[in-house]
Amino acid sequence: MKKLLIILTICFSTTVKAETKAKLRNTENVTRHAKAEKLALKSPNGQISISFKLTDKFYYTVAAGHETLLANNYIALKLRNGILAQNPKLISAKRRTGDELIRPYVSLKFSTVRNNYNSLLLTFKGNYAIEFRAFDDGVAYRFITTKKGEIEVLNEDLALNFPSDYLLRVQQPGSFKTAYEEKYTAVSSAGWKPEDKMSTLPLLIDTRKQYKILVSESDLSDYPGLFLRGTGQNGMHAVFPKTPLEFGDDGDRSLKITKEADYIAKTNGTRSFPWRYFVITHDDKQLIENTMTLKLASQSLIKDSSWIKPGQASWEWWNDAAPYGPDVNFVAGYNLETYKYYIDFAARFGIKYIIMDEGWAKTTRDPYTPNPKVDVHELIRYGKEKGVGVVLWLTWLTVHQHMDLFKTFQEWGVKGLKIDFMDRSDQWMVNYYEDIAKEAAKHQLLVDFHGAFKPSGLEYKYPNVISYEGVRGMEQMGGTQPDNSLFLPFMRNAVGPMDYTPGAMISMQPEVYSAERPNAASVGTRAYQLALFVVFESGIQMLADNPTLYYRNPDCTEFITSVPTTWDETKALEARAGEVAIVAKRKKDKWFIGGITNGKETERIVQISFGFLEKGKSYTMTYFEDGINAGRQAMDYRKKTVKVTAADKFEIKMVRNGGFAAVISAGI
Repeated sequence: MKKLLIILTICFSTTVKAETKAKLRNTENVTRHAKAEKLALKSPNGQISISFKLTDKFYYTVAAGHETLLANNYIALKLRNGILAQNPKLISAKRRTGDELIRPYVSLKFSTVRNNYNSLLLTFKGNYAIEFRAFDDGVAYRFITTKKGEIEVLNEDLALNFPSDYLLRVQQPGSFKTAYEEKYTAVSSAGWKPEDKMSTLPLLIDTRKQYKILVSESDLSDYPGLFLRGTGQNGMHAVFPKTPLEFGDDGDRSLKITKEADYIAKTNGTRSFPWRYFVITHDDKQLIENTMTLKLASQSLIKDSSWIKPGQASWEWWNDAAPYGPDVNFVAGYNLETYKYYIDFAARFGIKYIIMDEGWAKTTRDPYTPNPKVDVHELIRYGKEKGVGVVLWLTWLTVHQHMDLFKTFQEWGVKGLKIDFMDRSDQWMVNYYEDIAKEAAKHQLLVDFHGAFKPSGLEYKYPNVISYEGVRGMEQMGGTQPDNSLFLPFMRNAVGPMDYTPGAMISMQPEVYSAERPNAASVGTRAYQLALFVVFESGIQMLADNPTLYYRNPDCTEFITSVPTTWDETKALEARAGEVAIVAKRKKDKWFIGGITNGKETERIVQISFGFLEKGKSYTMTYFEDGINAGRQAMDYRKKTVKVTAADKFEIKMVRNGGFAAVISAGI
């Protein structure tokens, strides 16, 4: 058959504000007479390759450079009436090259993302296909079915085999009921047994040579979230929660699953399934800068996103709504006067929102009756007067039982919802997330999911989904150690927005940590806390601490509240997963730098270059660094100002559990 060359220019986007130019080329169409064993796919730069073997199963091998990374992996989709990709019979193989520009409405890393890949669509007898894409920084695949009516998916095979003993960085819950807040642990791939705990996604693979592989998924819809379990034979395979059928009472926070189906999903027979992706890199900087979830997500279903306003929020739960001092002439707590104090604080520093956590309503089960001590209607009016929006906390169960509340809250003037305690990722719950996003969008409400699974593309389909928790964040107080958090830029935040809730003004080194609300504290230095606002990504970034402490530390507060929540450009300057992350980010003509390090070394010294700045210009850098005593007294920091140019180099010094934060502006 003749090769066809077709060049198309299309409009495509993962958000409504995206202007995308795409070039798609069909370069080969292999008929059923083709020799399937010779099928292969390479990335645009030729460095990453996938080879295929179609025998009793669908096998594929992934290599980078001259190194085989994943060998003889197999995939299958087990339906009620048959197994797709078992003894596969190839009908055709179509190649395509995609090269498109994506402009996400909520730009967590880049205002423009180039999506360049080579694709191979393999169509098989039995009304299904498998699409693979090879990028310069990874590979991805998905199943596509064209079957009539509904299908029941009993299971999905995703079996990964390793050529040697790899080091796996995993988050291991005790069951499928999880808020994805477990600590990261290290597991040997050869020693990971079937009876051991499974892992959530994302999962980070260290080949112990030159490559790392980040595993996750995107475009998750009407399907359960993926987990991974060791095989005991130097590999791992997928496991999924079953679809729940019946529920029982479990208090005001959730429901018990009392009956499960024998399938993981009942879904439309004609559909594309979630992408399974693997970011592959020999430089940890690429893990921080990667945008794979975005590149594989569905386009936005919100036609006009102009009402979606990312920004910072003042939050009362972490500091227990307890401002104090000579300007606090009222009894502090969950009441009208205290929340007005938070609104005044937010207005003074240009913070877009306050979040009213548990206690604003009279009961957790009734979303329509405010706590009379709070008077949420007056606070919404007062906030509007001051230019500060109100976001309300609710349990997912209360929202589920009162789906008309979105219309009511829009009428009240609420700006968004913080929805909590889902703690599941079965098909029912995944559909709940999407139902919430859709209904909230109808009424121009933002959504911040807590007690949540990791981002899997819904935030691009519905960009009003502004953030997710799904992280061991600062709510864990002393349980949030930099040794664990130093994996977040390379894993959890590498797949999507992350509501970590930074901003502590009381800082301690771990061996002396002792704190409780209302005097909450963090592990790590003050400079470390400032840096988190640059390093960590969230469409709604919290200021978790007490306004009183922010007022008493005006230089720190002015820096924190100057940090954007969306970015035009991201550049990792120094990156070693679990050890150090130094990132430069640009918003319009300003650059911010955030650096954080773990507690393994007494001092870490890193020399950075300012080559990302425009040549020939002079800039002023104001920065915060660990003080001379910060290794013992974590509150110690220094604020300094220097002139820099693109030709300059600069030495960053961070103590253990330390940090560095800076803003760079043109001119004086």
